[in-house]
Amino acid sequence: MNHIAVIILVAFFFVFFLNLLADILNLSRLSQDLPTALKDIYDPEKYRNAQSYLKANTRFEWIYAAVQLLITLCFWFGKGFPLLDTWLQQLTQHRMIQGLLFIGLLIFAKGLLDLPFSIYSTFVIEEKFGFNQTTLKTFFLDRLKGVFLTIVLGAPLLAGILAFFEYAGANAWLYCWAAVVMFMLVIQFIAPAWIMPLFNQFTPIESGELKSAILAYAQRIGFALENVFVMDGSKRSSKSNAFFTGFGKHRRIVLFDTLIRQATTTELVAVLAHEMGHYKKHHIFISLAIGIAHTGLIFLLLSFFLSYQGLFDAFYMDAPSVHGGLIFFAMLYTPIELVLGILMQMLSRRNEYAADRFAAETTNDAEALASALKKLSALNLSNLTPHPFYVWLHDSHPPLLERMRALASYRHLPA
Repeated sequence: MNHIAVIILVAFFFVFFLNLLADILNLSRLSQDLPTALKDIYDPEKYRNAQSYLKANTRFEWIYAAVQLLITLCFWFGKGFPLLDTWLQQLTQHRMIQGLLFIGLLIFAKGLLDLPFSIYSTFVIEEKFGFNQTTLKTFFLDRLKGVFLTIVLGAPLLAGILAFFEYAGANAWLYCWAAVVMFMLVIQFIAPAWIMPLFNQFTPIESGELKSAILAYAQRIGFALENVFVMDGSKRSSKSNAFFTGFGKHRRIVLFDTLIRQATTTELVAVLAHEMGHYKKHHIFISLAIGIAHTGLIFLLLSFFLSYQGLFDAFYMDAPSVHGGLIFFAMLYTPIELVLGILMQMLSRRNEYAADRFAAETTNDAEALASALKKLSALNLSNLTPHPFYVWLHDSHPPLLERMRALASYRHLPA
């Protein structure tokens, strides 16, 4: 075992036990005392149910993470990577096909291993707590559609990356970066109109009080908006949400049908004001720019390691290959990914506060957003008292009670 293997192995176990520590601390914060600020939306039974939901999911994630780590280590130290590579070399001499099959088969194998966990999560845990609305037909159709999109969209992109690193020389990482950035931008434009409708139905919101209130608010803040869409989220889950996606003419603001049934018009306008706030405050573009820069960093570092024999020795591979290097570098990148992930979560939480403030200022109704957030938390059985370390490590949104305290301070701001 060389030094690269030691670094990766230590990183794997460090991340595993770091997540375990965060989960244990998170569970230690559970209390039988319902926060006073939420007694109007939570009753003691629902509060206990939310805590039971957290416990069930946490224990399930422990099992999943442990099994995933064990299988990865067994495949690694059982010399699964060189065995797969040797078999593919016997199957075909074409380097591109070898690379596509090598990565494709690993992704497919991981999908198969994840499948029973997904089934258990959906049809046991989510069913037990009253969330699951998914049929077996819908569940497996979703997976088939995912495989189809991976082949149609992912395979050509992967082929391009393999080709650039195989034939383009020292500037290959720049060409890969440009190709992936172009792919990211294209997906941002086509996803709302072409990809997302493969999984859900998006219906323009009906004319009436809600639509008029939303369009009036959008006009008041100078947000060009032709329509708001309702997504049939209830097709899969009783959970509720709202989100903003896309750019230009293809951008969409979407409300789950489950949220519309539970919230008032003023609450829904406040939720959409928060989503529009992300756009008006340029959070979406900043996140995209960071993602583009991050992608460039990955390809730059990757270009140095693709020819480094020590990386391949760590996985018992006799000779460097582009397809092997992509997989092995992704595993070596684990510590950097952890740090960058934490920084991105910190930025995301700050952006959530900023979007909340934007909504409070522009609607002049902080109470409506606070009420909507409480309803969302109750409907989704969210954890009301997460441990600060867990939030720091994992959460893209601040805890509900902290958001409510911040909103309370905005109530007397001028519109």
